[in-house]
Amino acid sequence: MGEDHSGREDDAETGDVLLEGFPDAVDYARLRSAAGLSRKSPEAAARGVDGALHGVRILRDGELIGMGRIIGDGGCFYFVVDIAVTPAHQGRGLGKRIMAALDAWLRANAPETAHVALFADGEARHLYAKYGFVENTKSVGMDYRVGPKPSQS
Repeated sequence: MGEDHSGREDDAETGDVLLEGFPDAVDYARLRSAAGLSRKSPEAAARGVDGALHGVRILRDGELIGMGRIIGDGGCFYFVVDIAVTPAHQGRGLGKRIMAALDAWLRANAPETAHVALFADGEARHLYAKYGFVENTKSVGMDYRVGPKPSQS
């Protein structure tokens, strides 16, 4: 794999190209759905894509087949999200390439006191452990979904 200075990494064997930057909202929503991640509305996708600190995408023959991004405040807290690979291309190390690129960016750009977190679904925790993520024993991960707003009567 060769890398040039524009944040592009080519895999001559497969033709996959890893690029810095994140897909547009339409491709983002499409890949999330294809990879089995939760659906996001067009408005939410557009706002989310615009709010990323950093992201990468993988293309094969010009088609988006993988992505990952980092969100956060740019100083104290960073969150790795949207690691997704289309099912037809899973199991080929693309998740590792995405995580390696995101990890390299974090190590080059985040202050050493920064807190980096993610939610790991199922067996993905084994991939993330390779990049130093450990289960947190001090805190409990908690979340909620906003959901539809109640109708006004």
